[in-house]
Amino acid sequence: MKVRSVKEGDTEVLVPFHEEDAHFAPSAAPVFYNPAMEMNRDISVAATSAFIKRSKPDPEKTVRYVDALSASGIRGLRISNETGIHTTLNDWNEDAYRLIKQNIEKLNIGNRTVASHRNANVLLHEKYFNIVDLDPFGTPAPFLAAAARSVINLLEVTATDTAPLCGAHLNSGIRKYAAVPFNNEYHSEMGVRILLGKIARELSLHDKAMVPLLSHATRHYVRTYLEIKRGAKQADRMLKKMGFIAHCLSCGHREARYGLTPAIEEKCDLCGEKNIVAGPLWLGKLHNPEFCSETISEIEDRCPGTRELAIRMLEFCRDELDIPMFYDQHLICKKLGVSASTIDKLITALQSNGFRASRTHFTGTSFKTDAKIPDIKKIILNIR
Repeated sequence: MKVRSVKEGDTEVLVPFHEEDAHFAPSAAPVFYNPAMEMNRDISVAATSAFIKRSKPDPEKTVRYVDALSASGIRGLRISNETGIHTTLNDWNEDAYRLIKQNIEKLNIGNRTVASHRNANVLLHEKYFNIVDLDPFGTPAPFLAAAARSVINLLEVTATDTAPLCGAHLNSGIRKYAAVPFNNEYHSEMGVRILLGKIARELSLHDKAMVPLLSHATRHYVRTYLEIKRGAKQADRMLKKMGFIAHCLSCGHREARYGLTPAIEEKCDLCGEKNIVAGPLWLGKLHNPEFCSETISEIEDRCPGTRELAIRMLEFCRDELDIPMFYDQHLICKKLGVSASTIDKLITALQSNGFRASRTHFTGTSFKTDAKIPDIKKIILNIR
């Protein structure tokens, strides 16, 4: 296997290289490495460091992190090299395992970094880790049960199977996440909440609960950072934040219904047309604003390659309202037959009319508000 050297953050590692075609697809490499995920990894390093600092671990106890599906190992290598915590990098692929060992030696971090050549589920069922990171090629669903058992303090999960999560591949999403998603204007947020709902149910089996610190949908993936709480009462409280979304295709009204067996109206409260229903999914908060700010500070101090893009995305996450689901201004304007104003002008108009409103990180034309769709439409028409 041919390799080349790349640098991300403060870490220079060897990654697979196809000599005949420098632009070959990452999935075609003998060991998977995707340069397009650099921002994901930049944020991972910053968020992990921020969590360690805020949790104030006992200096006599070792904080143990596992990158359970390491592939090239670049994420876990960066965590070890740039945060200094004990790191296990695991992959079932023999070539990946050898490359990880080579990079550990190259970086001289063998005193705190372990290369593992195991089935990820077996490893996670056998050992406990303070921080468990799942970053698979595709869905994390087959590994969530083992991760929920293993994790002690922080669970970090990536999902790149956005089509099943967001409803484009409906049956696949139902099989993997035991939930029915919508493929509509807020499908990206739907994907985040479907994933969180699946994780919440897996954690509850072990009397564990999650507190989302940061969750985002960026291009082709979803990523979440979840603080773990232990105890049956914590798990019970968490499950009360599960529920369903009832959505009217006619007028665009949507309503959150909390609980795993809620009464859901067959017809829309506003226009009387038929509702469609998505769930079960997570209806609680997606972000902790203070944690977002702490992660931004870490990025500012570290100055990684995607610094500006990462900070901008995190600022949107920090400042967006914790209301499910967002509205898309352009879709509403299209149905009204009017041109869209700037998104900031619309948000100011909503706030001036006594409603809460914010931009979101999901798209540049999306916003969140506690206003109902008739009020939103009226304000859009009156902006001109």
